[in-house]
Amino acid sequence: MSPEPSTSFDRRAIPDTARESHWETADGASIRRIDWPVAAENARGSILFMPGRGDHYEKYLETLDEWAREGWHVTASDWRGQGISGRLGKDGLTGHIDDFGIWTADLAVLWDKWVAETPGPHVLIGHSMGGHLVLRALVEGRATPDAAVLSAPMLGLVGTPGPLWLLSAVSKGMARLRGPRQPAWKTSEKPGALPEDRGALLTHDPDRYADELWWRNARPDVAMGPASWGWVAAAIASMRVIEAKGALERVDTPVFLFGTTNDQLVAWDAIARAAARLPFAELLQFGDEAHHEIFREVDEIRGRAMDGIADFLDRKAPHQS
Repeated sequence: MSPEPSTSFDRRAIPDTARESHWETADGASIRRIDWPVAAENARGSILFMPGRGDHYEKYLETLDEWAREGWHVTASDWRGQGISGRLGKDGLTGHIDDFGIWTADLAVLWDKWVAETPGPHVLIGHSMGGHLVLRALVEGRATPDAAVLSAPMLGLVGTPGPLWLLSAVSKGMARLRGPRQPAWKTSEKPGALPEDRGALLTHDPDRYADELWWRNARPDVAMGPASWGWVAAAIASMRVIEAKGALERVDTPVFLFGTTNDQLVAWDAIARAAARLPFAELLQFGDEAHHEIFREVDEIRGRAMDGIADFLDRKAPHQS
């Protein structure tokens, strides 16, 4: 089992054991990262964590530190255009990308650099959009981890009925009509404000949700609002890449997926379909007891996920003596 969450861990501070820095993409963009280094001879292995849309690694400090206390060298990174790594939309809040392939190309650069500087086995973990991009990187052969973990991966969107080919055509049309860098939805009359019911979509734990709001005040540059129409079109196009015939069946990496049937953001049925197609997949299902951000759920639910990950990695990415 994974260690109990540290009762003394301060989720509103960068731990003294962690180090923040930057890495450079192939075209010279500077992307933020954080590391919990460990001496190679003492390492359990290494975990690279990639967050979701509009995310920043400050939200996951508790989880990252817990893995570090298990003996893993832990790294987390922003995505280009998120966190404190710039913006690509029409303003400082809109999340935009022209093509999700830009992000998987960035991940490939980070992956090669990171593997060369960290002890194995190497594990790649992604949440939500990050889980989508991790899975696409596996499909494309851009990353070759010993094991991968996908938390509520964004393989389908709630509230978008219809086949992907139709959604793709509609989303591309909206991007042309409205402008690809224009926000696709409105969250509040006040720019940058979060909708009042947002917390209820993410977690049952009000204290962990409040941590995110604290970080948005402490580090205002991490704040992100709605996605652009271009992002919507790129997301659906990327889902078609993953869902293409034979794509998932070629992935030979052990993959642990977990999510909840109660998710109001990403589609559970798409996660279950992917798990059924992946040759070496294991699936952990939650229900009404969990919302989208299981890493930030109440202790009992979060603990089930962390224990599931620990058991999976003990079997699929064992310590290299």
